[in-house]
Amino acid sequence: MSNQLYLLLIGIFVLITLNKSVHVSAQKYISLGKQKHRHDDMQQMEQPLSAIQIHKTVLALTKSASIHVVGPRLLGSEGEEFEWVTINLRNANPTDDDWVGVFSPAKFNESICPPVTIDEQQFGAPFLCTAPLKFKYANYQNANYTTTGRTSLKFRLINQRGDFSFAFFSGGVSNPKLIGVSNFVAFANPKAPLYPRLALGKSWDIMTVTWTSGYNIDEAVPFVEWGWKGQEQKRSPAGTLTFHRNSMCGTPARTVGWRDPGFIHTSFLKDLWPNMVYTYKLGHMLNNGSIVWSKQYSFKSAPFPGQESLQRIVIFGDMGKQERDGSNEYANYQPGSLMTTDTLIKDLDNIDAVFLIGDLPYANGYISQWDQFTAQVEPITSRVPFMIASGNHERTWENSGSLYTGIDSGGECGVPAETLYYVPAENRAKFWYAADYGMFHFCIGDTEHDWREGSEQYKFIEQCFASANRHKQPWLIFAAHRVLGYSSNDWYAKEGSFEEPMGREHLQKLWQKYKVDMAFFGHVHNYERVCPIYQNQCVNKETSHYSGVVNGTIHVVVGGGGSNLNRFTTINTTWSVFKDYDYGFVKLTAFDQSSLLFEYKKSKDGKVYDSFTISRDYKDVLACVHDGCEPTTLAS
Repeated sequence: MSNQLYLLLIGIFVLITLNKSVHVSAQKYISLGKQKHRHDDMQQMEQPLSAIQIHKTVLALTKSASIHVVGPRLLGSEGEEFEWVTINLRNANPTDDDWVGVFSPAKFNESICPPVTIDEQQFGAPFLCTAPLKFKYANYQNANYTTTGRTSLKFRLINQRGDFSFAFFSGGVSNPKLIGVSNFVAFANPKAPLYPRLALGKSWDIMTVTWTSGYNIDEAVPFVEWGWKGQEQKRSPAGTLTFHRNSMCGTPARTVGWRDPGFIHTSFLKDLWPNMVYTYKLGHMLNNGSIVWSKQYSFKSAPFPGQESLQRIVIFGDMGKQERDGSNEYANYQPGSLMTTDTLIKDLDNIDAVFLIGDLPYANGYISQWDQFTAQVEPITSRVPFMIASGNHERTWENSGSLYTGIDSGGECGVPAETLYYVPAENRAKFWYAADYGMFHFCIGDTEHDWREGSEQYKFIEQCFASANRHKQPWLIFAAHRVLGYSSNDWYAKEGSFEEPMGREHLQKLWQKYKVDMAFFGHVHNYERVCPIYQNQCVNKETSHYSGVVNGTIHVVVGGGGSNLNRFTTINTTWSVFKDYDYGFVKLTAFDQSSLLFEYKKSKDGKVYDSFTISRDYKDVLACVHDGCEPTTLAS
């Protein structure tokens, strides 16, 4: 169908529907993204797309306004995963509220609305019921727009399994009036396999590869071709998953935020040799026997558990996503996300694995943002294992089995996260799991499900701690999203808990009994290091070097991955060693079974701003400490 015919049909549809009231049915499309839980009230956070009241759109096409894509209509002709597109705007009646939305599929009218309800039959469905992928105001970087009525905008488009069009609106984002629609653009192969995500498997010699494509299993067979760099390659099959609108728990994920996620494929590369560089390509064998290939990637396999070698792990939370073209950033939603991304990419040769402990893109029910996020972190996830934890913005939703009440996930209730990213959990809907990397043993908790004593997860956490062979894997790490330990954050201080209520009360005896070295948390968007601590008391007065017995766990809040920062309380928390109101991440470097380096680096420059070292012998881990002694008998 031509663009002109498409616009004509839009006009005919509006002539039929404009006389109907849409107010009753429109209410069910209003994004709940503006409703905030207690923490977000203090953070003043809002998903930028939630500000767009797309269900209120009125058709106002006019010859006095135009929008046109400049340049080729076919993108990615040489296999590129993204392209920069320039659009020219003209408006005889320009205002500061004029804006442009990027839509995909390009035909974005009522044809992709949910099925008609009884209310909609009576009052009329909204003309538009899907949010754009991104948006910019027309006066972005051009203060003269309101005078001249002419400007150009540049958008960075990623291959997202569909064609694109640009819609020109007046009336602001609260009362949008559609005044123009551009010509369409599309990638040469919108179904291409893209954005590989590596993850550690359930045993040390397995690497999993997950990616996204537009190919269902009735169109093509997915697989990975892989092997030692420069040697003969083998092929491993991949499983295929997806999810649907009815998999979502509420709005906006079920309504204005819904977008088809495509197909998610996962392959298990098994029987890896330790410390070897492997190359791999994603493939889809079409029904005619031809193969659609991705570009070639590489990774280094994990060391054998307990192997002594240089091993470097990065940990942080609350990354968010950020558009390189400046889209969507009027709410300063996640201003540090690209800083963190780019700093990690620059140092990737010195990183072996990354743990992002919850709150990934803050899609909050706008499903298209998951694609944007996977594309942003692809230079990292395609080269090193990228392990995630579940945060409130992935999982929390009313009456959905979440431990906490609230609507933080925007109706996603964990489905996109558990489908798009592999974790070696027994049940990926329950995001707790163990992971090994050389001398490290990781126990990853899921704070959005019950972690209290007696719960299923509590039993897992204890089993995970108990399973660590501290002679071979001396560095025992716990990580989860919400702060279950200690934080000097302002809202926790106002509640008087300095943590999620009941957190350390339930878990500290496990940390102490099993001599957990460090506990990492996100959720609070800043950095804080706490002394080795037990029962609210520092058990070691040192701050830069720790040696000897493990008589307390070092707690670290490292939630400055990119989302807007949170203030500290003015109360003097005596257990706090170092605080930083900035974006950053932690890097752990294990040199051998006796020596470890901890570094906190800022995202803006990658320099170290806080650090300490640990040195100890195996006997120090075995030593009896308060509430951390093995039972003994008087028998000889």
